[in-house]
Order: sequence, then structure tokens, then C-alpha cells
Amino acid sequence: MQRSEMSSVAELKERHMAATETLTSLRQRLRERRLQLLDTDVATYARAQGKSPVSFGPTDLVCCRILQGHTGKVYSLDWTPEKNRIVSASQDGRLIVWNALTSQKTHAIKLPCAWVMTCAFSPTGQSVACGGLDSMCSIFNLSTPLEKDGNLPVSRTLSGHKGYVSTCQYVPDDDTHLITGSGDQACVLWDITTGLRTSVFGGEFQSGKTADVLSVSINGSNSRMFVSGSCDATARLWDTRVASRAVRTFYGHEGDVNSVKFFPDGNRFGTGSDDGTCRLFDIRTGHQLQVYSPQQQLQNGGNNNPNPDVTSIAFSISGRLLFASYSNGDCFVWDTLLAEVVLNLGTLQNSHESRVSCLGLAADGSALCTGSWDTSLKIWAFGGHRTVI
Repeated sequence: MQRSEMSSVAELKERHMAATETLTSLRQRLRERRLQLLDTDVATYARAQGKSPVSFGPTDLVCCRILQGHTGKVYSLDWTPEKNRIVSASQDGRLIVWNALTSQKTHAIKLPCAWVMTCAFSPTGQSVACGGLDSMCSIFNLSTPLEKDGNLPVSRTLSGHKGYVSTCQYVPDDDTHLITGSGDQACVLWDITTGLRTSVFGGEFQSGKTADVLSVSINGSNSRMFVSGSCDATARLWDTRVASRAVRTFYGHEGDVNSVKFFPDGNRFGTGSDDGTCRLFDIRTGHQLQVYSPQQQLQNGGNNNPNPDVTSIAFSISGRLLFASYSNGDCFVWDTLLAEVVLNLGTLQNSHESRVSCLGLAADGSALCTGSWDTSLKIWAFGGHRTVI
């Protein structure tokens, strides 16, 4: 290499380092400016209005069933809209479809790739989808006849991602379209009928995601809008009609955003992160409305780890409660209005013995299901009027 070329490379490296430092400085200043503009949060305002914490205790959410059948860590779960079935994905390389009312298995599906990370039920409950380290999303029609070996065949394979498939969700009220998120930094809207990509969000686009996508949530009030969370500590709002760039980017977390979930009204969404916090954002203003922090977790009977990762979140039907699972086995029920923990399932008698990796609420709000690295799933039933919270 010529001396002039070497000096040119060195100069480029110096300019790159300088640009990186400038970018970091600008991000810090932007973060500080945002904090200055946030003169209050939801909890502070609610307390000023004299609001009281929701009354909620151990008798209001009781473990009524334990689903045992997996031989490996449970990574993902999903309910059917009619609330009586659950699908779970495990390190044992199987999907299991459960009857939530009887605890019986209706399907045990051996997967082509054992390294599964996510699963989802279709809106009609006729199909299930899953994805993992094979970089594909596999669709199974539950009414398809079994093969000679007793296994359910794959009815459709969605291939096109260049990295692991970390998350998938069907478009509400539409069995033919599904959104996936991947380690290739992109989200994809698929037409399941043709097996083709309808739109790609992020990935090769500069304005898209800049790190592995870990979670997606589709707006139940407007299915054209969805939010994604990723390893760059951000969440992004997308419009399926405009794939070239995100509508808005949401900052605040200091770790991977493992879980995102729309608030019931569709105007807000929650996030859960490796930084140990859950946060609530407004999609209209882009503002962070509330932080549900590790300090509050410890004050309300959490386990010893001062900063456990948030692995999964879900809202109650009204949005007054936020359910959050943690890497240390805790599962908090937060009062979203006052940012206070009203119950920790991790301290109850039938709690999980390891990391709670996933959770989900039944469509009618009558039960919560949690999945864990202890290989089990547990169904927690709400007492009486608690289904409306």
C-alpha cells in the first residue's frame, strides 16, 4: 500500500471517530433536552389529582392451572381470540397447543428447526406460526391431516429474512397476513397465501432499524400501524402503507427493548427492556409518559437482583394494570396510573422457579398465562369483577 493511501485511510478513521463522538454527544444533549421538557409524568399528575392505587391482592389473581409437557425452556406463548387455547414454543423444539380450560394438549408439533424463538395464533385459531434461528417463519394449519410419523406438516414457509426470526404476530382479523421481526434488523409484512413479502420495514433502509428487532405489536384499533422494539434501545412506530421509513422513533431505554405492547386505546404503547424498566409512550406526541422502574420493584417485594431484565409485558383490558415478567422469576402487576406494584406473582406459592420468559392475557381479560425456563406454563385466573380492570 502506498504511503498516501495509508495516510488517507488513517484520515478516514480519524474522521469516523470524530463523527461518532459528535453523534454520541448530540444524542446525550437530545436526551437531556427531552428530560427537561418532561415536566411531569402520569403518576405525578394522578397523585396531584388525588387518585388512589387500585385495590389488588393475592386473592385477585390465582394460579388455577399448570401446563406441563415441555422438556425445555419455554420461550413464547400466545392465546387464541376465543380465549380457550394457548400455543407455546420451547427449547425442546416443539410447539404445543393447549386447551386452557382442561390443561390437555390438542397438538404437539415437532418443528423442522428446534431453535424456535416465537409463536403466534392466527385470528381464527385455525393456524399457528413460529420462527427462530432458521431465519424462516413456519405456518401450521391445525386442521391438516397428520403425516405417517404422527407429526403435523408445515403448510407454508415464509423465507426471506437474513437473520433469526425473533417475533411474529398475525394482523388482527386477518389470517392471511403476518408481521415478523428479525435479527437482520428488519420487520416484514407477509402475504401468507402467496408466501411473499408485501413490505419490508428497516433492514436495508438507512431510516429503518439499526439493530436486531426483538418484538412487534400491531395496533388493535388501526392494524396499519405497528410498533417494534430492538437492540438499539429504541422503539419505532411504522405505517404499513409507508415502508421506507419509521413514522416516529422513541428513545429513553438504556438496554435492549425485549417487549412492546399497544395500550388498549391504541394511542399509547408500553415497552420492557434489559435496563430493568417498563415505559409508557404516546404515539401522537412521541413523549414518554411514565417509567416503571427497578427501584419500585425492590420496594415492593422483588427478588434480590437489583436490576433484572424485563422479558415480556401485557396490559389489562382497561389498561389500568401492566403485567411485566422478569429474568429473576418475578412477575409484577403494576398500577399503570400510579406506577406502583400492587402484586408480585413471584412471591406467591405457585410461582415459577426460574426466569419468566413470556406472558399473555386472554382476549376477554379473564386470565393471564406465564411461561418460564422451568419448562412450565401457568394460568392465573382473575377473581370475579377483576376481569374488567
